[in-house]
Amino acid sequence: MKGFIEFIRRQGVVGLAIGFILGGAVSKLVSSLVNDLINPILGLVLGSIGDLKSQSFILGSVKITWGNFASNLIDFIIILAVVYFVFKALKFEKLDKKD
Repeated sequence: MKGFIEFIRRQGVVGLAIGFILGGAVSKLVSSLVNDLINPILGLVLGSIGDLKSQSFILGSVKITWGNFASNLIDFIIILAVVYFVFKALKFEKLDKKD
């Protein structure tokens, strides 16, 4: 068992696993935050009725729905920040053994 724990610490698997687990655990919460709070507020700020996901513009005969991309980008940035700051706050980087 001691050899297995040493292998995990040496290979940095703990940090990867923690990041993966935390990212999956907070994704629903962050998606709800973005979809239910941030997007409607940004939609109002942009001067349209509705949320950010429905934002688009017409370029020739093509409808460009940039709002959905912007919503997903905001979602990604918030998840990234939450995972990073939780990782740092709980000092998980000390679990990995440096060579």
